Amino acid sequence: MENSKAFVPNVHFELIPISNLVSNQEYQRKLSQRHIDRTVANFDLYQINPIKVSRRNGQNYVINGQHTIEIIAAASGSRDTPVWCMVYDELEYLTEADMFAQQQKYTKTLSPYEIFKANIEADSDNHIMIKNIVEQCGLRLAMSKSSGGICAVSSLSEIFGKYGYDGLERTIRLVVKTWEGEPNSLTSNMLRGVALIVATFSDSLRDDLFAERIGAVSAREITRTARERRAGAIGYAETMLLLYNKKTKSTLSMTRLHRPDNQKGDAP
Repeated sequence: MENSKAFVPNVHFELIPISNLVSNQEYQRKLSQRHIDRTVANFDLYQINPIKVSRRNGQNYVINGQHTIEIIAAASGSRDTPVWCMVYDELEYLTEADMFAQQQKYTKTLSPYEIFKANIEADSDNHIMIKNIVEQCGLRLAMSKSSGGICAVSSLSEIFGKYGYDGLERTIRLVVKTWEGEPNSLTSNMLRGVALIVATFSDSLRDDLFAERIGAVSAREITRTARERRAGAIGYAETMLLLYNKKTKSTLSMTRLHRPDNQKGDAP
């Protein structure tokens, strides 16, 4: 029992009003108002962690949690709102700065796949529907690139959010019909490129013709050509549309891919 004390920090917990906390130390990072506003708009009490505080010379200096206190103050509308603090007594300033610098050094960030799985366990309707679409198309969610496995889970969520259930389902079915689950066909930009074509041309797009013409070219070759044309999903969409329009009298317009509403959220 005595040995175990070496692994228990010498702290105590207090409820301290935000107005009694100081977070202007030089080692602190610059506040991101964009992050604060976005979190306030999606405020979730269960995501609030205790504030790490150093009580030095009668002041409560925030070591970790400066964004958290600003989020709570904004969400509650008052800086008198109390927050749970894990208080260290009489640390030196140099020790505080070192704690701040080292706190994320050995922290393992959750992968998009791990976050997606957690959302499924939390009974998120959207994530469960996305998983069902993938499996109904004969594929599976995967942690890494593999035959029949989609690891681009963030792109699945993006496509679902932007184009809905039908848009995602048609996109995945079209990709499977074209390349039969080949790993290079299930990457983020490939999925988003196909989704862009599907959403832009809808009933004008013939799935059988798409699979026949684009499927005649390997997903790897399309990837290479797309990267030479333009960064992001739009380069993939352009490359596939050129193949689709080849030797066709009634072609689908390339300029329609570049409408402002199509480009929203398209990242390299």
